[in-house]
Amino acid sequence: MQLEEIGPDRFQAQSDDIGTPAVFGGQVLGQALMAASRTAPEGRAIHSLHAYFLLPGEHMPIQYEVDRVRDGGSFSMRRVTARQRDKIIFELTASFQTADTGPEHQFPMAQVAGPEGLVSEYAQRQAILPMLPAFLREKALAPRGLEFRRVQDVDILNPKPREGATQIWVKAMDALPDDPLMHRALLAYASDHGLLLAAIAPHGLSLLRGDIRLASIDHAMWFHRDFRLDDWLLYDIDSPNAGGARGLCRGHFYTRDGRLVASTAQEGMMRPWIKKPSA
Repeated sequence: MQLEEIGPDRFQAQSDDIGTPAVFGGQVLGQALMAASRTAPEGRAIHSLHAYFLLPGEHMPIQYEVDRVRDGGSFSMRRVTARQRDKIIFELTASFQTADTGPEHQFPMAQVAGPEGLVSEYAQRQAILPMLPAFLREKALAPRGLEFRRVQDVDILNPKPREGATQIWVKAMDALPDDPLMHRALLAYASDHGLLLAAIAPHGLSLLRGDIRLASIDHAMWFHRDFRLDDWLLYDIDSPNAGGARGLCRGHFYTRDGRLVASTAQEGMMRPWIKKPSA
């Protein structure tokens, strides 16, 4: 999430290859949010973002250019364009707001098991390491800054079809600075983790088995209340619809005491792999 300023309202950030064919979408979301926030007026926090993934990103530095669309009395709008090799790979609009008060309500948090005693995704990858493709084995054991623990026990190689929502606990693996923007940028990163998997869960499809190809098309996020990502958050995910080779997924983040702090929605491409006939 560290950006280098390379010109007026222009920034560059490095890429982390986590084993995905293209740059992980959450990385671009978080970095674009950081770039937009670097140009926002003091005292205005990000409350929503809307983004489109236009081209697969390469594992190389990304340049972000910010357009200061408008600064109103309470809201500011920024547009961010991400480029690699002079091609636009991603666009984001972000809205910032002054602190304000009004009526409040929220969906209640699902009553599920807490993170204690649940197996981390890192440990799950270790258990199936010999069965992973060779190019994924090294990445599967690479250190991560975030820890994910699934509430439901899912066989990621041979999943059974399941309906309904799924939940994942997420937390930074070390203490984070007292900067709300950093926590929100890292939550944007985390929001792309496992979200599209909700669209294939009802069909018992597996990414690792090569059943399906998934790719993010667009992503939206709303920040409701302050939080810390170095404490556990519950990510509650569902998929209202799939069709036309696209899946729609939604997610809500809750603190351990049940406060709804952020919501997200994403539509992604979901196409079966075309397997070549054997000779």
